[in-house]
Amino acid sequence: MKISLNELQSVCRKAFAGMGFAAGHADDAAAMVAWMQSYGLDGMKALNEGLECVVASAASARPNVIYQDADLAVVDGQHMSVLSSGNLALELAFAKARIRGLSVIKIRHCRQRQLIMGYLSRLADRGMNVTAFWRHSQTPITEQVVGFRASSSVPSIRVFELADTPDDVPNDGVTIVMANHFDLLPTIRSEDEYTLLARHDESDLLAARHQALAEGLTVDPEVWQQLKDFAAKTLVEASEQSRSGAGPAE
Repeated sequence: MKISLNELQSVCRKAFAGMGFAAGHADDAAAMVAWMQSYGLDGMKALNEGLECVVASAASARPNVIYQDADLAVVDGQHMSVLSSGNLALELAFAKARIRGLSVIKIRHCRQRQLIMGYLSRLADRGMNVTAFWRHSQTPITEQVVGFRASSSVPSIRVFELADTPDDVPNDGVTIVMANHFDLLPTIRSEDEYTLLARHDESDLLAARHQALAEGLTVDPEVWQQLKDFAAKTLVEASEQSRSGAGPAE
């Protein structure tokens, strides 16, 4: 089925509120999902595949800062969705980069890392160069690198297949590097052997967004109904007290 971007953001915002997200977090999470969907990156699919985790994350404690100094922060995401834990950690990194010119943040033990791109877009649009990378726990192991130029909400995305990576290194975190004075889009990679599997350039993603805004966003009806069911939980049943206060003041 087809819906508008505004419809998606509105229903997602209410759905996250219905799950138990605080108002500000619900707004951020909705924007992250809608951003990804509008650029043809299957934000709704990513949300649906981890929906149980998202619901559980709504009532979880905030991410825990394990270590930080002027330039670096390491955060324990406590196995929560980045929809719940990502925005606070990224704002910490943004503040450090504004002061120091460069910052690095590592978010460990976090889920649905793909969805973090929507918040990175917001920070890039505020004048920050941003690069993020993470590895997927699968066989063979793949690494995704996402780079935003300052003042651009459209990234460049690369997906690599890695060879001979250690089996005992956990692949459940994401590393983000921010700089306000120079471009971070990666031109040099690590010494690991790798094969480029996929790439999405800025022009490709812009074309996908223009098409989506012109023709509407395609969503799975069942997933859409699930979100609407969560959104309905934000509605308060009418009571005698609410009815008595609904009329005009005299």
